Amino acid sequence: MDSNFLVQFGPLILLVGVMYFFFIRPQAKRQKEQQAFINQLEKGQDVVTASGMFGKIVKIEDQVVTLEVDQKTFIRVTRSSVSKDLTAAVGPTA
Repeated sequence: MDSNFLVQFGPLILLVGVMYFFFIRPQAKRQKEQQAFINQLEKGQDVVTASGMFGKIVKIEDQVVTLEVDQKTFIRVTRSSVSKDLTAAVGPTA
């Protein structure tokens, strides 16, 4: 009866294991990295928002970040909507 259990549920257990290592684990790692990035935001840092707007951080107030997107043009966004550092978004330049 024990080997019959493995024959019936072995593929299901294997499928769950594969899903964990290829989908769940990498996504959790990305979420941890994003949260660490959000917690380390600093004034003067060039960033990109989740909607694709480029700007420089001029002010950080708790959960609100003020970005300068052009000369004397500012927008306020939530801290969680800042998605990347500008150099990471654009990639290495030649």
